[in-house]
Amino acid sequence: MPEVLPLGDPRLRAVSVCVSDLTDPVFAADARCLVETLEAFRARWGFGRGIAAPQIGVSRRFIALNLGQGPFIVVNPEITWASAETFTMWDDCMCFPHLMVRVRRHLSISIRYADEQGQEREWVRLDQPFSELLQHEIDHLNGVLAIDRAIDRDSIISRAAFETFPDLFRAQVDYVIGG
Repeated sequence: MPEVLPLGDPRLRAVSVCVSDLTDPVFAADARCLVETLEAFRARWGFGRGIAAPQIGVSRRFIALNLGQGPFIVVNPEITWASAETFTMWDDCMCFPHLMVRVRRHLSISIRYADEQGQEREWVRLDQPFSELLQHEIDHLNGVLAIDRAIDRDSIISRAAFETFPDLFRAQVDYVIGG
């Protein structure tokens, strides 16, 4: 099983190409690896709802998600609408699990994508937790990391500092993952 690429690996900056053949055995193997990596990360760190293929060195446009009902794959996701309303949050990333980054995200988005069977799907006006997660993962497909979206110079902190002073840091944002 591949490791999650660390911050600084140049493969994280590549713009991913679309998946053109969902029956390709290489895609199926890569999708299995991505799901296994997500599940192993969740077991080790106790968090992680999604991972994008570039995070394991696969420069193709697909994401593995686990929102509590088991993992699944989202292929070639595309944001089709974003709310004008935004919010701030402390974001984290599997590529730098020891850091937290204060970012601004859209409150809601809609996306179009293909499921693992190749069926075109659409999620419309998603709720805040799902919207922020998908914005983070789709950024990865475009070579954009949460650190690129830091609001200002004080918006990148260690997870240890966040855990030591949670009230201080939670007061600096509109939304916190998991409440």
